[in-house]
Parts: sequence; C-alpha cells; structure tokens
Amino acid sequence: MLIQQEKAADRFMYVCVCRAITDRQILQAARAGASSLKDLRRDLGVATECGQCASCAKQCLREAHQDSDIAMPISFA
Repeated sequence: MLIQQEKAADRFMYVCVCRAITDRQILQAARAGASSLKDLRRDLGVATECGQCASCAKQCLREAHQDSDIAMPISFA
C-alpha cells in the first residue's frame, strides 16, 4: 500500500511531480475531509497540470479512507 509509507518517518512518495505533492499530503487532506479527486484538485492542486498523477492520487485517497477508522463516502469525480 502506498499510504503504508507514512509509518516510516523519513519516507514519502511524490504523487504529483508537477506540484510536488506527496502521498503524505494526500493522506493529510483525506484526514481533513477530502473525499474525491475534485477535493484534492481544489485543496492541493493535484492533477491540474499534466494529469498523469490522477490515478495514483485516487488510489492514495482510497487507501487513506480504507485505513481510516472513520468511514467516509468516496466519490472520484
């Protein structure tokens, strides 16, 4: 799982190279209430340049919510 990297304090993965957004930032956004790619675009700027990161960003968001104790509806609009 991509989000499992959060457990290693010194490890992270760039998801959006254009905006230098990491999987940890996506995890933080999910914890703050982001539940869709649209939310990530608005909050972090993910997938607003070349768009190549969209599928990975959605996967990170999906995993963040699966690993969460709080069930949240997820829409990938």
